[in-house]
Amino acid sequence: MLINEIYESRQGEGFLTGTQSVFVRTAGCNLRCSFCDTPYTSWEPEGKPMTVAEIMDVINSFAVDHVVITGGEPMLPKEIVELTQELRDSQRHITIETAGTNLQPVVCDLMSISPKLSNSTPSKDQGGGWHVRHEATRFRREILRELTQRYGYQLKFVVAAQQDLIEIEDMLSTLGNISRKRVMLMPEGIETQVLASRAEWLEPLCVAKGFTFCPRKHIEWYGNKRGT
Repeated sequence: MLINEIYESRQGEGFLTGTQSVFVRTAGCNLRCSFCDTPYTSWEPEGKPMTVAEIMDVINSFAVDHVVITGGEPMLPKEIVELTQELRDSQRHITIETAGTNLQPVVCDLMSISPKLSNSTPSKDQGGGWHVRHEATRFRREILRELTQRYGYQLKFVVAAQQDLIEIEDMLSTLGNISRKRVMLMPEGIETQVLASRAEWLEPLCVAKGFTFCPRKHIEWYGNKRGT
């Protein structure tokens, strides 16, 4: 697997916010979000090849029970299946952060899925050929249905404007029996002032519609820094 970084920190998003965890960040992605906050794993992927055994050696150097596999898109490399099985055998709690566009027979305790809205599609000037490719592949309904039926899940949507909620409702209507409490709306941004401004209108909307508001606490705690 091509690994960008492995580090210990607190989870900053979702149901497990505040949980001390080891993060395994893979490099490589099949999408190119316009607002990607880890371009070193997508637009310009950086990393080094590591075997599952080498990854486990690093994970085992931390006295932490929770492991988050993130990216990039960690559901791309086939080795993730072996890695998750090794983590399960070592009795770790496993979270996988994915866009929900790829299936692998992994084991995990929490499938943390971030389906991409149209607000993520890069412009033709920004993305070149990725403008069309991203838009065509960002939403895979059948894969999302499979993931939400097979695993414990949370659905995290990145919201930049109030009209994004129309698209979210349309997307959810195609996915079947989704618990609205497991749907999290997260303000888009990597600066605390931008996040706070969007939270002013997004949090009340979550309450009104039965969704869960999802702040980006790691930005508040550490800023937009690698290794956090």
